[in-house]
Amino acid sequence: MNLVKKTIFLMLLASCIIQLTIAQQKNEWKEAKSGGYTYKYISNDPMQARFYTLKNGLTVILSVNKKDPRIQTLIGTRAGSNNDPKDHTGLAHYLEHLLFKGTEQYGSLDWAREKPYLDKIEGLYDTYNHTSDATARKTIYHQIDSVSGLAAKYAIANEYDKMMTGMGAQGTNAHTWVEETIYEEDIPSNAIDKYLSVQSERFKDPVFRLFHTELEAVYEEKNRGLDNDSRKSYELMLSSLFPTHNYGQQSTIGTVEHLKNPSLKAIRKFYNEYYVPNNMAIVMAGDFNPDYVIKKIDDDFAYMKSKPVPEYKAPVEVPIKAPIVKEVVGPDAENVMIAYRMPGALDTKSSVVLGVVSEIMNNGKAGLLDLNINKAQKVLSASAGVMGWKDYAVFQLSGKPKQGQTLDQVKDLLLGQLEILKKGQFDETLVKAIVNNAKLSELQGLENNNNRASSLMDGFIKHRGQNWQADVSYVDNMGKVTKQQIVDFANKYFDNNYVLIYKRKGEDKNIEKVEKPTITPVAINRNDQSAFLKKVDAMPATQVQPQWLDFDKDIQKGKAGQADVLYVQNKDNGLFRLYYRFDMGAWNNKMLPLAAQYLQFLSTDKYTSEQISREFYNIACSFTLSSGNENSVIAISGLQENFDKAVALFEHLLTHCQVNEEALAALKGRIAKSRTDNKLNKGNIMKGLANYAMYGAKNPFNNALSQADLDGVTASQLTDMLHTFGNYKHTVIYYGPQSMNDMIAAVQKEHVIPATWKEAAPQQKFEKIDQAKNQVLFANYDMVQTEVNWVRNSVVYNPDNTALVSMFNGYFGGGMGSIVFQTIRESKALAYSTYAFYSSPDKKGARYSTVAYVGSQADKMNDAINGMNELLNDIPRSDKLFETARQSLKQDIETERITQDGIIFTYLADQKLGLQEDNRKKVYEKIDKITFDDVKKFHDEELAKKPYTYCVVASDKRVSMDDLKKFGDVKVLTLEEIFGY
Repeated sequence: MNLVKKTIFLMLLASCIIQLTIAQQKNEWKEAKSGGYTYKYISNDPMQARFYTLKNGLTVILSVNKKDPRIQTLIGTRAGSNNDPKDHTGLAHYLEHLLFKGTEQYGSLDWAREKPYLDKIEGLYDTYNHTSDATARKTIYHQIDSVSGLAAKYAIANEYDKMMTGMGAQGTNAHTWVEETIYEEDIPSNAIDKYLSVQSERFKDPVFRLFHTELEAVYEEKNRGLDNDSRKSYELMLSSLFPTHNYGQQSTIGTVEHLKNPSLKAIRKFYNEYYVPNNMAIVMAGDFNPDYVIKKIDDDFAYMKSKPVPEYKAPVEVPIKAPIVKEVVGPDAENVMIAYRMPGALDTKSSVVLGVVSEIMNNGKAGLLDLNINKAQKVLSASAGVMGWKDYAVFQLSGKPKQGQTLDQVKDLLLGQLEILKKGQFDETLVKAIVNNAKLSELQGLENNNNRASSLMDGFIKHRGQNWQADVSYVDNMGKVTKQQIVDFANKYFDNNYVLIYKRKGEDKNIEKVEKPTITPVAINRNDQSAFLKKVDAMPATQVQPQWLDFDKDIQKGKAGQADVLYVQNKDNGLFRLYYRFDMGAWNNKMLPLAAQYLQFLSTDKYTSEQISREFYNIACSFTLSSGNENSVIAISGLQENFDKAVALFEHLLTHCQVNEEALAALKGRIAKSRTDNKLNKGNIMKGLANYAMYGAKNPFNNALSQADLDGVTASQLTDMLHTFGNYKHTVIYYGPQSMNDMIAAVQKEHVIPATWKEAAPQQKFEKIDQAKNQVLFANYDMVQTEVNWVRNSVVYNPDNTALVSMFNGYFGGGMGSIVFQTIRESKALAYSTYAFYSSPDKKGARYSTVAYVGSQADKMNDAINGMNELLNDIPRSDKLFETARQSLKQDIETERITQDGIIFTYLADQKLGLQEDNRKKVYEKIDKITFDDVKKFHDEELAKKPYTYCVVASDKRVSMDDLKKFGDVKVLTLEEIFGY
């Protein structure tokens, strides 16, 4: 239930990834009838979406895509934090969590006995909500905790998740944002009846059970946000930009004060007002018969009754006359954010121009920020993007300073690019290139059901789908935008009317947190199941037959000189992806990643670096050179019609790039600043701790050039490496429409393959270490939460164990219905996020590792660690949960389709493991033979009562070293030890 995910998605959406169409074709609303139902559609819509409105007002949007036997489903309501009552912010988000708790029909052992306790809990919360005396509140909460324990005896925790897992669903989730709450499932195509039966019951009359433990999970989610400097900057930006509109005045997760004073009655009122059919939509994209699906939805959701929905009346914000400057302080790296208030999605003409403006500023290749700032290395990094809502949009510029640079200098550079835009100092042909790249993105996006469904749902949320015609015509309309319109728009909206947020490094002395209430662990009844679940399980479903790869038939193999060629033909569209995959990486030469970064800043004897970027963007193609630990990959992709141009241009760059001392000096400076910033990021610190625990003091994470070595690297060394890169052994990989012979001929025309491969330096080896005894690795970080990783290395990889390992992970700690999640979060309310799994290596001869995680409040750390240790030592038995895990694993394999270049990379990954054929077939054949006793024996032998290394990132002001010593010898690591520099 990630609150940030939707923000990121819509910023991408604003860059026109999906809502596109073929140029010069008319897009008009039309009406058709099929299967007894009338629907509307847009002519020449590449998604071929059908828009239905049922008698009760429910919107249904269907887009068929037969690529895989799966369906992305979204059920959304047009209500989010914008609609929260002023005195109960965060309520929409609370409700989202509670809609996973069941109804009278499922999630309960005995509804008649459970209901009186739930009624009493609701009344107690109402009293608690209106009580201010601290002693009285503590007494009331003790009653809530006590009655909740009694009610939980009749509850079946996670029964919703069990049903979805049992039918083969993936990605079970939901999110709440400003104007929406959306429930997400990816289901097998044979599970439509089961899915709709569960969803129609889910929204019929939800029961808000297990509330106080779920509320604690929301507390943890809030505390995670309080530890996130980016989240704090984002919320301050919105509150400053929208001083009266709820966009800025009501955060999605709510205030600390409101989180402490929830009201079940207010939540029920919100549900009754907004979860009505005329305010909701069901979107499905994937493999199904739309005539069957619409009738099934109509039948299952006919009980819903339409009624008026209270609309949020948006205030008109007063224009900003002068910059509003604010500051955020926290432990993470410094950055600056500039935000402008823009016309919203309802102003479709302005939205198109804004989309073009955003791409001109930052498209990743040839925008003003891309060329003038990032490629010129004037800052550490800079970006721009749009967040679009109904009433307003936000245009945002962001930048991180390089070494010795002030935030004001970054701000001035960002604003300087807007001045260039306002003066029209950009090439008008850039608009044409933007349109061409948008068409490329459309072809790529149409292959993904989630992209389809998310785009359609976004159209419903913003304007009930009524503007889908404008959405489909978006690219054509972008192409009609003139340079003068862009300049006029920029001068109208970009002035001193911005919000400026300085994110500075320091201690946030005003940081607040949601305090931990006393919670008695509740029963979760994992061995029980409702009659409703049994009914759903019993519904007939035609088995989907799995499809295995035959590497000899599915991949064509050839030669380009002495280079092996792996080929799969693209029969769907005009896109290609070409790779040169090298058997060397950073473990062969630490300078390879540096050379890969350096290439993007280099010119040749014919072209400047900027000209190369522009040309790739103009032909709707791209390239990357990346160097991993053991392999390096050159990737060139785009429109097949420009294949020859793209390959020739890249080969020219690689073999003719020229020394640029100034660019290398700037790159070294940026790397130094990035290294400093990395040490301020808690996620990177935890990665370093985990690598230290797994491999020891010298490990893949800190295997980097020392500062002295970095300083000593010369520009000529790097260009020499790049010029001779193609002389090292590599495999040519191609996915595209061209025949293999024609492709090989085209590649060999530009790509010189030597008669003899140049020998790469020997590869450095990193071996996993043994955990001989319990140990705690501690890194100090100023934050509210405590994060703990468990690490233990195990035996050498054995492909015969893959089925057993997969079953163990699915049952024990791999999802919301797993033993770990149910116990740590649902029963004990110790964490928002938790997991545990047995991690398989990626190559033959390497070892497995057990990895577990809990992120909790600091004052819960001891309980959280003890809770996980209990599970690592003793695996609880639940036959029902075990069978659910079995069915889920089988259906995942049955509905998985490995296609396109995924076939080739699966083949290469299997080769690395020593496998000669698709191992999924053997795994599938073994699944039904695995018993719980097999899994328990595996758990007892590999996990139970073993020494672990505990990796702890926390504030030493909030956790006790004496407490940590209870779990093992404590070693406090410095950042230099963790990062290697």
